[in-house]
Amino acid sequence: MRPLLPLLLLAACSVEPEQPGQVSADEARELNEAAEMLDANSIDLNEVEEDAEGNEA
Repeated sequence: MRPLLPLLLLAACSVEPEQPGQVSADEARELNEAAEMLDANSIDLNEVEEDAEGNEA
């Protein structure tokens, strides 16, 4: 048991666990990158509605 004691004490001193539902820094970065990608590929809804009516954009 003595050889494991330092590891147990170190584990007990770790930072606070994340709250449920909280986003980590890596997840936040990935979400931001995904949002940027969606914004870059977005289209103007007005153009789509005009094309559906047969009008030229």
